[in-house]
Amino acid sequence: MTRTRRIPSRWVRWTLASVAALVVCGAFGLTTANAELSLGPHEARYEVTTDDLVTVDFGPLGTLQIDSPVPFGLGADVTVKEIPAELREVDESATLDALQGDAQSYLQFFSTPESTIERAVRALVKDALVRTLVALVVVAGAVAGVALLMGSARRREVSAVLAPRTWEVTAGVVVLGLVTGTLTSGVVRHDPDGEPSAVFAGTALEGARITGRLAGVIDTYGGKLLDTYRDNEDFYADADASLDEAWSERLAQQESFDLRASVGLEGPAALQDALYRGEIVTMVVISDLHCNMSMAPLITTTVERSGASVVLNAGDTTMNGTSVEDACVTAFAGAAPDGVTTVVADGNHDSVTTSEQERKAGDTVLDGEVVEVEGVRILGDRDALETRVAQGSKVADTETPDEQAARLATTACDARDGVDLLLVHNPRVGDAALESGCVPFQVSGHYHRRVDPVQVGDGIQYVSSSTAGATLNEPTVGPLHGTAEMTVLRFDTEAREIVDYQVVSVDPGGTATVGERIAVPAVVPTTPPYALTPTDGPTAQASGSTVSPSGTTSRSGRTSPAPSATPVD
Repeated sequence: MTRTRRIPSRWVRWTLASVAALVVCGAFGLTTANAELSLGPHEARYEVTTDDLVTVDFGPLGTLQIDSPVPFGLGADVTVKEIPAELREVDESATLDALQGDAQSYLQFFSTPESTIERAVRALVKDALVRTLVALVVVAGAVAGVALLMGSARRREVSAVLAPRTWEVTAGVVVLGLVTGTLTSGVVRHDPDGEPSAVFAGTALEGARITGRLAGVIDTYGGKLLDTYRDNEDFYADADASLDEAWSERLAQQESFDLRASVGLEGPAALQDALYRGEIVTMVVISDLHCNMSMAPLITTTVERSGASVVLNAGDTTMNGTSVEDACVTAFAGAAPDGVTTVVADGNHDSVTTSEQERKAGDTVLDGEVVEVEGVRILGDRDALETRVAQGSKVADTETPDEQAARLATTACDARDGVDLLLVHNPRVGDAALESGCVPFQVSGHYHRRVDPVQVGDGIQYVSSSTAGATLNEPTVGPLHGTAEMTVLRFDTEAREIVDYQVVSVDPGGTATVGERIAVPAVVPTTPPYALTPTDGPTAQASGSTVSPSGTTSRSGRTSPAPSATPVD
């Protein structure tokens, strides 16, 4: 007696067909995903594989292989670009000269490899989802097209044949799709080449296997680079511990003061009222980071210990605004704890590419409009100039610094609800807005030295020093060559004013200091008011990177401090 097959209901068949299509298309999307990112100082192409390995191809130098941290047997092939094909031997002088310019970028990679991995995973997942969606659309279109060509009578005949075998057909399609997806990602390899290099012992790359001439380069010079990496890690770990201790000492004093002030026993009346109302917003200012990613943990410590809800980045996050500096952008964006907003005004060493990277990382990038963050109305824009190492400066688009200054002043004066704070990179770009009386407080960087709050026009200008400890003719990556600074600002949302500022510093010896809170000076109104003209603002610097040593006198008669004769911008 032949047993009659039970035919699943129509909705079950459609559900199984949809699941099978999703699995097949998902497998295709995942195993064919690729992304163009960076690896250290190089651009690289990342592609998903099923060999359970991460293989980095350095062209004529050889490969580096590590076990994949991704489950399900998935791995990745990373093809590194810009490796000279003419490199044929491991020669000490030639190799060191060739690697010297990239050494700091490799150090950044060793310092925060997790940021490279996170960016790669994020980009590959995004590409896989896009490919899966496209594949689903293609499959759906193909099925609809075939069904239309078949006609209703033929469709009923095919359905009558396939319906009793729904489960077998579904399983077969899924298996076939998975196998095909696996094959499209390359030949499955389970036996890695080479022996683990002892050079990487104790690092994130421990167990990595090197092939080709790269093994000789790593064995000969890798140890030197890793010694630099370890010294760098030790320096910033000690500096962060010192910073945490300095915050503990300062917070004990501040909590006592705030408690007394909140009940009217100490401090100015305005501060007492603000603390009593609980309407204080704390912000941390950083600036001129220039890819010193090792400062990221110290930024996190300061934001957490100060209780800040906003980070103000006054620009020059990168050195040249290139795509391979995405690791720097990601590291600094990640320095802000969850729930803390980072607001950025990009500098002359950044670029449009940098701004795009910051937006993708979750930062709020200023573009000439007023944004409100935690009740603070902030205006700003990216720098009108672009400076590239060994190439000097030029106007980034069509707008000069003078024109940008006038536009920002006009925007501030036209803002319906007003502006509380102007965030720009170059201090001089804010002069026109301050003199207009439409901006009460400006934060900027650029000089690589701090200028304490000073009145310009009818507002207060504050210039932050470099958070990377940037000094003239010294690299910003590695242990500090100069004092690194951050600033904590407190803003009264009721009075709409900055209450006080507090300088946080780390010196080249790794010793951290958290300064006292200092009241922001009150503005002395200037009279009579002056009309804004297009010529108000800074003097454009069309080329080069030096700033005139002479100060700028505002219409109030006050002189804003000038930078040193040879600043690093």
